[in-house]
Amino acid sequence: MLEEEIYTVEEVARLLKVSKLTVYDLIKKDELEAYRVGRQMRIERTALEAYKQRGRGSNLKPVEVIENEVSATAGRIIISGQDPCMDLLARELEGKGAGQPLRSQSGSLDGLVSMYRGEADIVSTHLFDGDTKTYNIPYIRKLLVSQSFVVLHFIKREAGIYVQKGNPENISEWPDLAKPGITIANREPGAGARVLLDEQLRLNGIGKDSVAGYDSIYTSHLAVAGAVAAGRANAGVGISRVAGSANVDFVPMITEQYDIVLLKNQHTEKLIQHVKDLLRSVDLQEELASVGYDTTGMGEVLYEQ
Repeated sequence: MLEEEIYTVEEVARLLKVSKLTVYDLIKKDELEAYRVGRQMRIERTALEAYKQRGRGSNLKPVEVIENEVSATAGRIIISGQDPCMDLLARELEGKGAGQPLRSQSGSLDGLVSMYRGEADIVSTHLFDGDTKTYNIPYIRKLLVSQSFVVLHFIKREAGIYVQKGNPENISEWPDLAKPGITIANREPGAGARVLLDEQLRLNGIGKDSVAGYDSIYTSHLAVAGAVAAGRANAGVGISRVAGSANVDFVPMITEQYDIVLLKNQHTEKLIQHVKDLLRSVDLQEELASVGYDTTGMGEVLYEQ
């Protein structure tokens, strides 16, 4: 018997040619069968086919009708971001009765694009801007143009370069990634680590074509570190917390700022206040600090318009 094919929400959205928010709404209304894996949802191929069959000639509303009915008051909260700290935030929001958290594992840029399209309620972002040497605000202002939003500081964490144990290639600075004989494992377009690498290459006058392995894509920090540990690459950009799990060494390069973005409108006032209260709570700050995050300034309003 063939193993059951399993889809993510993003994959089902692409197959049905609708937004992820519409897929979440189908799940919430029990029109599409799904199950949780941690904070994420998974849909089996048979469940998707069953939905499509029931929709042919039945009383189920077409997905395009449902898409027009989706609103921010439906009781679910789409939380976008890949760091485990977002799972803690989702847990706390659910515990406070703020709504039903549903997690999307989108990268920083994709998360902001989803928010602009109305497909995400809370987006985490860590995007380095080489021109200003700052994080996040330059990107958020450009991508959420004409939108009202608030940016709250969440945590800080160390970003840098994974290297093999003992750092045999003596990698210590960004230009070392372009040295002859060095191959990197890279992140997908839109990921904060990919943006950090691209900006550092630009600032150092290094063309992407000069970096071997630039097109070798891995979709998480752990996958990048694993590629380095297995010898498929000499180096890769990621965060310090993952290094110990993958048996690699870590060269710290920058303290990155990990912030949260929420749109401001009549439907999100309570959600914004819930998030502010949680980020400023001593209990959550202590829990995050205990696992290595820098919580200085957590909950501070960095920007709003």
